[in-house]
Amino acid sequence: MHSIDHINTIFETATSSSTVVLADAVADNLASPDYIPGTSGDVTYSKASYYAILTLYGLSFPGLWSTIKRSTKAKVKRKVYVSKGENALEGDGMGLRAQAGEIMAYMKANNYEVVDAGETIKFEGVVQRSVSQACFLVFCGAIGLASLALVLSIQFNSLELPIIGTPNWYYITLISPYAGIYYWRSGDRTDEFSIKLEANDDETENSINVMGSEDEIERMYKALEWQEKGMIKVEPLFGGAE
Repeated sequence: MHSIDHINTIFETATSSSTVVLADAVADNLASPDYIPGTSGDVTYSKASYYAILTLYGLSFPGLWSTIKRSTKAKVKRKVYVSKGENALEGDGMGLRAQAGEIMAYMKANNYEVVDAGETIKFEGVVQRSVSQACFLVFCGAIGLASLALVLSIQFNSLELPIIGTPNWYYITLISPYAGIYYWRSGDRTDEFSIKLEANDDETENSINVMGSEDEIERMYKALEWQEKGMIKVEPLFGGAE
């Protein structure tokens, strides 16, 4: 019985000593110049690293607004593609007139109208607003603002404001629906597209110079089976779609 009491006394002494050591460690952290509010225990963080990450976040955050703003405008690109000409060795090519007719048929099927049929063919088309795009922008806005709220809550965790006390930074996510509203209010947009056709000297290859919406260019060259100039087409290994 005395042995058990003795063991309990040793255990209580050891526990008390551990508590004192832990309290001393916490006090050392609080006194350390590298201590950042919100951390605890014997783990410390470098202020230099913390503020470097905070600065990088601050520099990248405007990209959210840029994404929302760009959603109302087409991303214009210029690319050059090639197709088989009228005198192609394989015999399944087409002349410039036939090539132009194929392009016009494709553009008309995608709600584009010809506004100039000169040396450079110019098209205009109306791109309607998309509910899915508006929802996506709201989602991106909510994620970006929630990340900002997390940074603010760490940086200003001890901030006290008159009347409201400690602010809940996550309330700023409530403004994320305005990203979708901004996109929707911009209305349908009008895209411009221009295509210039040329053939080489022996008319074995047609060159198609395209300028317009990047998304529409991607759809067009795949649908009409063009090849980007200077690129080599690689067939799928298993015969599937590219």
